[in-house]
This record gives sequence, structure tokens and C-alpha cells, in this order.
Amino acid sequence: MSPRMPVMLGPDPVFPPVELALREPDGLLAVGGDLSVPRLLAAYRSGIFPWFSAGQPILWWSPDPRMVFRTEGGVRLSSKFRRGLRQSAWTVRADTRFDEVIDACATIRRPGQRGTWIVPAMRRAYGVLHEQGHAHSIEVFDSERLVGGLYGVSIGAMFFAESMYSGQSGASKVALAALAHRLREWGWPLIDAQVENDHLLRMGAESLPRDAFQRIVAAQVAIAVEPGPWTARFGELSAPALAA
Repeated sequence: MSPRMPVMLGPDPVFPPVELALREPDGLLAVGGDLSVPRLLAAYRSGIFPWFSAGQPILWWSPDPRMVFRTEGGVRLSSKFRRGLRQSAWTVRADTRFDEVIDACATIRRPGQRGTWIVPAMRRAYGVLHEQGHAHSIEVFDSERLVGGLYGVSIGAMFFAESMYSGQSGASKVALAALAHRLREWGWPLIDAQVENDHLLRMGAESLPRDAFQRIVAAQVAIAVEPGPWTARFGELSAPALAA
């Protein structure tokens, strides 16, 4: 029997059932298509995300299990880190420096990683999503200097995190903790963190079976939430407020 291959996408923004995703590599579902807004939104609504490197076709993934943060439990911060936050002057805002956040996520050096999957086509595509109110950045500031952040996509009452970075030690943790704090206040239960890794596990992420993740996503994206910038809605959070 020949090995099963990922589905080749056609011109319409339609995806195959996630149950057809490969086991090896874990979650590879489809190849091709484009990064248009309708296709990206259709993907996220179905628990699918694009992830590919320069020189590759567009690859679409739905891994099993799925890594998530539960906003009710928040992000796990060590006692030492929390003590530092109580004395910190950092503040967290949303959607004031999206381009800078995604550029930093694309260019920052990461241990063991050569190059980036946030290729120029991805940066342009998520820039358009941001302009249309579907993609958001969470930004950590030291006074007015951007020191870290993350970005992702929101549909309904579900947030799909894409990437984060620290320009100063711990800034990405603060961005993630602030996001969880606000989403908990809004009644959003999960942050999608895509693929399991040790760093996320140490911060309190957990693995969900794909079928359980898909059920939650289907319910959350069906909640009516108007797309748009989060700057006013998110407001400003101080680092000490996250240390409680």
C-alpha cells in the first residue's frame, strides 16, 4: 500500500476533514492554495493553520494532540519571576505596533532554529488580517520602547496564537500572561498554542486530543464577536497586575 499523501487544495477556500491529516509528519493535512483572508479564516475556523519554510509550498496542519493554554488557569510564572514583575515598570497593550511585533517574531534568533517560517508572504498575509481586524498583537513596553510581544488570530471568542518573542528576558511570558488575563475576563476559555514543546509545557500549556480541541473551536468561533482593533478593548495592563 502506498503511503497516504496530503490533500492538494483547489482554488476555493475549502479544507478536507482534519481526520485526514497524516500521522507522520504529525498533522500535515493539505498542500497548496493561497494565503487569502477567506482561506486563512476558513482554516482557523476548522482548527487548521499554515506553517511552511521558504522554498516550500504552503503547508496546512492540524496536529493531534493540540497544545493549548486554558485562560482560567492562566500562564504559569515562577515565584521568582512574579517577584520581579511586582517591581517592573512594563506595561502591556494591544494592536499599536503589529508590524513591529510580527517582524521581530520573524527575525529574532531562536536556539536550534535556522531561518524562519514567518516568510514575507506570511507577514503580508497576516498584515492584511490585522488591517481587517482578525489578527492582533499583544505588546510589552518599557516606557514607550517595545520589548516583546506575540501575535495571533481571533475568530468569534477563540484566539489562535502564532508566534511570540522577547527583546528583553521574560517579555514574551508577560505578553502571554496578559493575553490570558484579558481573555479570561472576556470569557474566552482557550488560547491555541499549536504544537507541543517543552517551553510551553513549563508555562502551563496542556495537550488536548484533536477531537476535543475541534469541539471547543467549533463552539467558540460560532460566538458573534465583531472583528476590529483591540487597542481600546484590551486597554493597558501593568506588569505588577500580572504578579498576583
